[in-house]
This record gives sequence, C-alpha cells and structure tokens, in this order.
Amino acid sequence: MTDGPVEPVRGARRAAGTDLRDTPGHGGRATPRGARPGGVSMVQRLVAELVGTFVLVFFAVGAAVFGVDRIQATGVALAFGFVLLALVYALAPISGCHVNPAVTLGVLITRGISGRDAGLYVLVQIVGATLGAAGITLLTVVGGVVDQTGNLGTNSWGQFITGPGALLLEVVLTFLLVFVVLLVTGPDAERGTAGLAIGVTLTVVHLVGVPLDATSVNPARSIGPALFEGGSALTQLWLFVVAPLVGAAIAAGLVLVLRRQDTTASV
Repeated sequence: MTDGPVEPVRGARRAAGTDLRDTPGHGGRATPRGARPGGVSMVQRLVAELVGTFVLVFFAVGAAVFGVDRIQATGVALAFGFVLLALVYALAPISGCHVNPAVTLGVLITRGISGRDAGLYVLVQIVGATLGAAGITLLTVVGGVVDQTGNLGTNSWGQFITGPGALLLEVVLTFLLVFVVLLVTGPDAERGTAGLAIGVTLTVVHLVGVPLDATSVNPARSIGPALFEGGSALTQLWLFVVAPLVGAAIAAGLVLVLRRQDTTASV
C-alpha cells in the first residue's frame, strides 16, 4: 500500500476482500498515528484482529469441544479451514487478517509490518483467543455443554506423539501455513485466491495435526484454552508457543530468499 491515492479498480478489489496484497499488515507502511491511506486506523486494525482471533477460537476450537465425537477430526479440520477462509475475506482489507502471532512474525520478518504494530497485533490476538476460550468455558460450566475433548481443546503431547515429535510437527505445520500466507498475499500473487489458499492450507494442516497434538500452528489459539484448562496444558504450553514461531521464522526466511531470486532473475 502506498501513501498516494489508491487506483480505483484495485481499491474496489480490496474493499471486496479479493486483493490482499496491499492490505494493512501485508506490506503496507503506516502513516503517522497509525492511520492508513485507505482510512483504516490502528484502533480499527486492532479491533479486527481481536474479533477475528476470538471468532477463530470460539468457533473452530469450539467445534472440537462441542462436537468432536460427532464430527471427528475431519470435521474439526474443516471448521478451522472454513472459519479462517471467511475471516480472510472479511478482515483482510482492515487488518490483513493475521489472527495468529506466527503469521504476524512472518509478516514482520518480511518487512510487511513494523515492530510496534506487530507487538500490538500479538497482544490483541492473545486477548481475543482468551475471550474465545472464556466463551467456550462458560458454555461448559453454566450451559450444560459436555467438553468432548476432555481438555477444553488444548494442545498436548504424550499420548499420541512425544514432546520432540510434537516440536518437529508444529514447526513443519506452521512453516507450511505461514509460507503459503506470505506467498499468496505477496506482490506477485494471483488476485482473489488468497482466502481460499489459506483456508485450504489450514484445513490440511489440521487433518495432519489434530490426531496427534490437536494442532496449534497459532500460539494465541494455544494460550487461550490453556489458561482456563490449567494443569498439563499450561506446563506444555511453551512448546506450542515456541515451535510455531520457529516455523514462521523459517518460512519467512525462505520467502525472502525466493523473492530475492525472483528479483534478480527479472533484472
């Protein structure tokens, strides 16, 4: 996003959620006081990230907590993918729709967001995820809803995968997710495909990870439920914060290399 007037057709595509390459948080440069050239303030961006992360946790983690016995791991994976797909098209024109500290780290490393803005994004993402987990907890405590996961949908290792295995798994899964996000929202991406590509990728990632450690690839998603579940969910939480960030950093580094190669080849 530039500081000058936005070309009308391109601006219309952004408003419709079909062109994510110049949206806030995907390469745009902030103007003073957090105002954006398209008129989106920092407050609006932070609210979008908070609401988006709340929605992701409440509906996607909630799908597991409220119905995993009926929808199984495949249904949970689809819930995550469909929710994120919808959020990308709804929120990307406002905030870039990170809703994930790992994605924010990737965008930061690829110089698509400032350090200050990235820190604020991560803060509100954790708040949003905590509120989402609070909503799930409330339904299980006072709403008579049975927690079908037995652990409020938290991430864990030990039963189906070892700690080192979970660490490697989360690094690889998050690498794929952030790699796809950064490329499909990059300057050479096809218009209108980002939401679908990101949603499908998150679905695939969950199809692999849900049977093993319930899939994190998102530190905020792991932090929210763990705060209410306590116990081993908290003692194991570090892995589901560290591993996604490592995977995101690797993905961002590779994207930078690929972009440099592409630039060199085109000169």
